[in-house]
Amino acid sequence: MFVTAAYAQSTTTEGAEAHDAAATGEVHTETGVAHEGEHGSGVFPPFDSSHFASQLLWLAITFGLFYLLMSKVIIPRIGGILETRHDRIAQDLDEASRLKGEADAAIAAYEQDLANAKAKGHSIADTAREAAKNKANADRVAVEADLAKKIAAAETRIADVKAKALSDVGAIAEETASAVVTQLIGGTVTKAEISAAVKASAGN
Repeated sequence: MFVTAAYAQSTTTEGAEAHDAAATGEVHTETGVAHEGEHGSGVFPPFDSSHFASQLLWLAITFGLFYLLMSKVIIPRIGGILETRHDRIAQDLDEASRLKGEADAAIAAYEQDLANAKAKGHSIADTAREAAKNKANADRVAVEADLAKKIAAAETRIADVKAKALSDVGAIAEETASAVVTQLIGGTVTKAEISAAVKASAGN
C-alpha cells in the first residue's frame, strides 16, 4: 500500500496525543467534547459561578429585548384591540339607547293615540246616547200628542154618540109612553105632555 509521508506523520502524531491523554486521564474526541478533567469539579455549567456574569448579561439582554417587544409591539396591539372593542361597545350602547328612546317614543305615541281614540269613542257614545234620548223624548212627545188628539176626537165622537143615543132614547121613551098610556087609559095624550113627563123622569 502506498502511504505518503504526511499521512504517516499525522498518524504518528495522533497516536502520541492519544497515548499522552490516556496517561494523564484526559480523553478528547474529534467533536472536541471535553471530559472530567476539563472542568475540574464536574459542576453543571449553568450552576457554575464562573458563568454567572455571562448568564446575567444574557438575562439582561433577553429581558431588554422582551421589554422592547412588549412595549413596542404586543402592548400597543392589545391596547388597540381593547380600544376598538371599547369603541364598539360604546357604539352598541349608544345604538341601544337610541333604539330604546325610539321605542319609548313609539309607546308614548301609541298610548296617546289610544287615549285619544278612547276619548273620541266616549264622546261619540255620549253624543249618540244624547241624540237617542232626545229622539226618544221627541217621539214620546209626538206619540203623546197624537194620542191626546185621538182621545179628544174619540171623546167628541162618544159625546156625539151619547147625545144622539140620548135623543133617540127620549124619542123612544116618548113613543113608548104614548103607547102605554093609550093601552092603559084608552085615551090620547099630547106629545108635549109625554115629553115633559119623560124629561121629568130623566131628571129624577
